[in-house]
Amino acid sequence: MTTQPNNPLHGVKLADIVTQLEAHYGWDGLAEQIDINCFKNDPSIKSTLKFLRKTPWARDKVEQLFLYTFSNQNPWNTKP
Repeated sequence: MTTQPNNPLHGVKLADIVTQLEAHYGWDGLAEQIDINCFKNDPSIKSTLKFLRKTPWARDKVEQLFLYTFSNQNPWNTKP
């Protein structure tokens, strides 16, 4: 297995990203942050993962929100 020192998402599963974001923002909050229907119309982890795996631009937005929300460099991050 090769290491990817410049990839902050290396080893993080998409399911974990979506689960943590949903726990932090809720579905309504995610829909406000990223305007995609999988967060608005009958959202679930399973349907969201299916959509994100088929839609690279949406996955990029979700990954960027995850990095922004849970990054140590974010001044609004309250995690120690």
